[in-house]
Amino acid sequence: MQPKVQNFNLKQIIFEPIILKMKNKNLHTLGILFVAAVGLVSCNGLGKMVKKADSVTYTLTPQPLEMHGDTVAVNISGKYPPKYFGKKVVLTVTPKLGDHALESLTLVGEKAAGAGTKIAFKAGGSFSYSKKIAYTPDMKNADLKISATGVVKSKSKEIPAKKIGDGTIITPLLTQPDEKAILGPDKFVKVLPVSAELEIFFIINESTVRPSEISRKETKDFKAFTKRAENKGFTMKGMSVSAYASPDGELSKNANLAEERAKHTIKAMMEELKKDKVNAGKDESFYTKATTAEDWEGFKKLMEASDIKDKDLILRVLTMYTDGDQREKEIKNLSQTWTVLKEKILPKLRRSVSVLNCDSMARTDDRISQLAISSPDSLNNEEILYAATLTKDLNTKMNIYKAAEKRFPNDWRAANNVAYIALMQNKADDAQAELQKADKLSPSNPAVMNNMGIVSRWKGDRKAAKDYYAKAGSSTETSYNLGVIAILDGKYNDAISKMGSANTFNAALAKVLAGQGDAASQTLDNSPGKDDAISYYLKAIIGARTGKTDMAISNLKAAIGKDGAYKDMARLDLEFFKLRDNADFKSITQ
Repeated sequence: MQPKVQNFNLKQIIFEPIILKMKNKNLHTLGILFVAAVGLVSCNGLGKMVKKADSVTYTLTPQPLEMHGDTVAVNISGKYPPKYFGKKVVLTVTPKLGDHALESLTLVGEKAAGAGTKIAFKAGGSFSYSKKIAYTPDMKNADLKISATGVVKSKSKEIPAKKIGDGTIITPLLTQPDEKAILGPDKFVKVLPVSAELEIFFIINESTVRPSEISRKETKDFKAFTKRAENKGFTMKGMSVSAYASPDGELSKNANLAEERAKHTIKAMMEELKKDKVNAGKDESFYTKATTAEDWEGFKKLMEASDIKDKDLILRVLTMYTDGDQREKEIKNLSQTWTVLKEKILPKLRRSVSVLNCDSMARTDDRISQLAISSPDSLNNEEILYAATLTKDLNTKMNIYKAAEKRFPNDWRAANNVAYIALMQNKADDAQAELQKADKLSPSNPAVMNNMGIVSRWKGDRKAAKDYYAKAGSSTETSYNLGVIAILDGKYNDAISKMGSANTFNAALAKVLAGQGDAASQTLDNSPGKDDAISYYLKAIIGARTGKTDMAISNLKAAIGKDGAYKDMARLDLEFFKLRDNADFKSITQ
């Protein structure tokens, strides 16, 4: 026999026991209990979710948060335990970094209406959340918290905010303004080759140098040059003497004639230099000689430049025949033309050509440096630009380049180089004004474009900087500068590639951010600024990242010893998050 089933309704379960116990209570009290009881039922699990909120686990990646490329990536995974998440609950989860609320995430119970990530009641569930937000300075030391609002129909409850992580590591902002500017180079040369040439002409079949040739104006000018070269301290390197015979007559005879003309020319030069008391040229070893028995090449050039009748025919003969005797025979057949050639062409081929080769020495560096300061107007353009390279003092360099700009206002290099020094002095506005001048004088000049890119980057416009670097074209400097931008863009491997073998702080920073701590340390050790406070600070970061506490502490001490500002910086820097309870860390940062 089946037992009789007793039917109960909500009123019997909840209110009858209360009424029996509350006979002596007034109806007002009874009403309050009624509302409370209904509320407990309608919440349908929200109260439990609030009460057991600590049973929910959250994982933040990375922890602490990090800024890269001007943004902070927030990656959260959450896990809800079994029998926690109300079946009809719609939960809005909102991460908040400091005062910055991130986009919310909606989670829904297995019987809840609406879209969202489903969380089972019996088995529990999880969610993943990934967002990027623009970095602002107040995020440097801000807590990342999660708050949630649960709703069932028209009822809602707030789940208290819970801290799940810390923000924010901002090591990319250590990037230094160490871009490589480009100078407009000087073309100054310390040794300038100088030469003088003299032609001496001979009578047919003669090799003696006639007095009339010595007394010619050309010879006097040549001798004056040799005297002046010696007085100015030119280095006399030697004299080459080439002697020629015209292409008429027997070849063997002409060969001997050319040889004799060379000998007599050298003898005459030695005598004239001795008369003028020029020390160079006293010995025959000073001279080199060359001879040409039949000067057909000289003949051809003179013919091409002449207006002689049958000129084209004679030039064709030279092309048709290579044998000298055959050429002479064919030309002599043009009897009238041959007569003209003997008068106008052949005498000019019976000659010697003497070339004196010298090195003109420029002013000494000391003298140029003195004049650049005391009398810059006495220097030519190349000398004054060169003078600026002879000093390390930036103010002196600036004064010299400004003097060059004043004296040679149409040379883009002067304005560009004033800007170069302004950049080294961290005066971006001054540099920009000078570069605008240089760009007008030499539009789209690669050096100017590179330097304008630096100014744009310093003023915070990385896009404009990239555009200028593109116009500058390929160079070691421009590539390095693009590497600096790559660091700020969060593209660390690209930065390493663009910076190549440069041993600079920024090159080391790129390697730290790419996870190459050992390589970064080596770069710092080889850098000119290895003993700077900021270099020690970066080494301390390397130590902290690689778990080398002694390395972190010792380098941090060195950094603070050189610049006390790094004490407060380290205390607030989340790179040292894991060291905050370390006694040594506390002692040097408090």
